Order: sequence, then structure tokens, then C-alpha cells
Amino acid sequence: MRGLFFTGHGGPEKLVFGELPEPRPGRDEVVVRLRASALNHLDLFVLRGLPGVPVVLPHIGGADGAGTVAAVGEGVMGWRIGSEVVLNPGLWCGTCEACGCGEESLCAVFRLLGEHVDGTFAEYVKVPAVSLAPKPGHLSWYESAAFGLTFLTAWRMLMTRAGLKSGESVLIHGIGGGVALAALTFAKLAGATVFATSSSEEKLARARKMGADHTINYTSTDVVGEIRRLTSRRGVDVVVETVGQATWTSSLRCAAKGGRVVTCGATSGPSPTEEVRLIFWNQLSILGSTMGSRRDWEAMVGAVEASHLRPVLDSVLPLDRGREAYERLAGGAHFGKIVLDIAGGADCAQEKAGA
Repeated sequence: MRGLFFTGHGGPEKLVFGELPEPRPGRDEVVVRLRASALNHLDLFVLRGLPGVPVVLPHIGGADGAGTVAAVGEGVMGWRIGSEVVLNPGLWCGTCEACGCGEESLCAVFRLLGEHVDGTFAEYVKVPAVSLAPKPGHLSWYESAAFGLTFLTAWRMLMTRAGLKSGESVLIHGIGGGVALAALTFAKLAGATVFATSSSEEKLARARKMGADHTINYTSTDVVGEIRRLTSRRGVDVVVETVGQATWTSSLRCAAKGGRVVTCGATSGPSPTEEVRLIFWNQLSILGSTMGSRRDWEAMVGAVEASHLRPVLDSVLPLDRGREAYERLAGGAHFGKIVLDIAGGADCAQEKAGA
């Protein structure tokens, strides 16, 4: 099969497009023929090398994907060859205490496609059958490949961990990335007031079209001061933190008394300056969140289907131009998900019709 892979860590120059062995399903596994896949910041981190996370080389990146079932392993029930599916990027053991309690993302050996095992930047991928969900009927293949990781992450952050309720307020830093846009989608679905920040006026304008109630350009406006002004000094109920070091202190200062700061990442660095007094005096809840449980996945996919939600697509490139996709993601100018077309453009007419 053809795939995009690397044989050593570094930048996009390390990526190779070429031939790889086609995977075969084991017990309780399926092989999916991918129509499209999508990039996440995780792919940049894995390519550069994550401390303490060794990968077997050559390695195929990619956590997100959608396609059709091509082969079914022994013991698999409910799926047949040709079934149209989307992939849950999380992998779990199914036997530990956390899995037994329905908290699979807390599994003792929790892993991710494209990080710990070969992922979706190839014509075929092998996954556990429990990782599949039917492709939402209203989404194109490109859209179906683009929502798994970011929508699941945002759903757990807001709905499960932060317990967002209608009428509350949410601050989302760095609007334009996948998780931030998914958080905006779910916050508006829940009936919340949304504040979004960016350094780009174009991204802020697009966020307003998506429903953001207030937007702040952090290069020209003090975010903390503006949040205090807009909320009559109260602050927001929930802060969605994906940036880390660059925004952490302002996140604490923007939260209302008794507010929640929920974090899933640290794209700007993992070691922010901590202001403990803000946490205890304002009785803030600091909530970590990683991916989601099977219940989160099923609820999220159900919400996407029922409310006809769509991920925002930035651009679509063929798989053999995957290096360009990595470079665009690293550059930070994108708004929405960067998608790789693996099926050779068969979906283009549908994609243009839905634009």
C-alpha cells in the first residue's frame, strides 16, 4: 500500500511517501480502506519525537480517518466488508479498572492511533472493531475524516469534565485550531455565551460567523481586561485551555470565582508560571482532559448526526503532498482541519457541492 511515513525524527523534511506492507486484521480487529485522513498538532509532535514515547520505525502518523471496512478479523460482529465508518483514535485494553468503569481514556495503557501505533496516513489502517462508528450520513468523506480527535476532545472537555450548562460562558483561546473550533461548536450547541481569541482578524471574523458572541485580538487588546469589561468584572464560567504556557496565567485570571479551567494540551509549552493564589482564593477547578471514553465517543457522534454538525475544513491535499500539509499545520495560518485525500479525488465533486 502507499503511505506517508518517517524513518527518523525531525521536521517535515523527514517524511517519505512510498510503499508499505498492507496490514492484516487479528482477532477482534478490522482493516479499513481509508478515503481520507486529517492532521492534528499531535502529528507534528510525534514527527519531532515525544520524550518517553518510542515509536517503531518506519512510522505512519495520523489519528483521524474515514473509509470502508476492507477486511474483518475473527470474532468481529456488527461490521461487514464495505461498511462506511469513522475511527475513534483512542485505543484501550478493555480489562483494567478504568475500562471496567467505562472510563477508557483513563486506561492504564491508553494509546492513540498515529502516536503509539501506525495511523491513518496510508491507504489502509488496522484498528479494533470497537473503534468504529458508522459514517454520519450528512458528512462528506473529507468532513468525516476531520472530526474524530478534535470533536471527541472538545466534547469531553466541555460536556463531561466541565459539565457545561446552558446560559454559562466559555472562553476559547486561539480560535482556528481543530479543538478550539470544535469547542465553539459544542458550546453554542449547549447554549453558552462564547468569547474567542486570536491574533488574526480574519479568524475572528470567521469565528463570529460560526456563532462566537465576543472576539478578542490578543495582539492589540489585553484579554484579561477585556473579559473583565465584557462580563462586568465577573469572568467566565469555563476556560478551554489548549495553548498552555502562553495563555495559562490569563486563563486563571479570566475565570470567574468558582469557575473551571479545563486543559487538554500545551502547544506553546508545558511549563507555565503558576499563580496558586488565584486558584485557591477564587476556588477554581483545574480539570485535565484527554480524548474521551466510549460513552463520550458515542454521545459525540450522536450529537454530530442529530444536529447535522460539520467540522471546519481548511484545505484538502492528496496524500503524496502530505509534507505540504505538515508544513501548513506547523505554520499556524490554517483555520480548521487540514485533510489528506487518500482515495484520489473521488470525493471532490461532493466536497465542492457542500462548500
